[in-house]
Amino acid sequence: MKTKITIALLLLTSWVGFSQKNIAGNYGYKTECMGVELDGSQTVKAWGNGRNRSDAVEQAKKNAIRDIIFFGLLEGKQECKQKPLILEVNAQEKYEDYFNKFFADGGEYKNYISLRDERILDKISRDRKKGRGSVTNGFIVRVLRSELKEKLIADGIIKQ
Repeated sequence: MKTKITIALLLLTSWVGFSQKNIAGNYGYKTECMGVELDGSQTVKAWGNGRNRSDAVEQAKKNAIRDIIFFGLLEGKQECKQKPLILEVNAQEKYEDYFNKFFADGGEYKNYISLRDERILDKISRDRKKGRGSVTNGFIVRVLRSELKEKLIADGIIKQ
């Protein structure tokens, strides 16, 4: 009887360990602040999920900008606990057409972000998680927050 219970527990724990590897790509990782630059930009660690590394990079860039615009950065260093650029409730839905174009593949969001802060060692030891059919990677990116704010003011999304 003890042997059957032991075998059942071993099978159960090995199954749980195996299934955790497969759901890693479905977990929602939060954007973390790494630092604030004197030029008004923010260095963040953003996460992206996609079919491959290239898709994950683009999604991480979009996630970093989206978090700064709508949610602010609550994770990471204390100096970055800044409020979002848009304080208006339901702004993402209200300006949906504008942001659909802004975040489209090859859209304007690319003008306000760079990967230049990512060092070669970060590229080698980059955080990677794998799920079924997808890859989740963490990237160090710099978001040009002040330029992004100017753009949103110029386009009438933010009132000055």
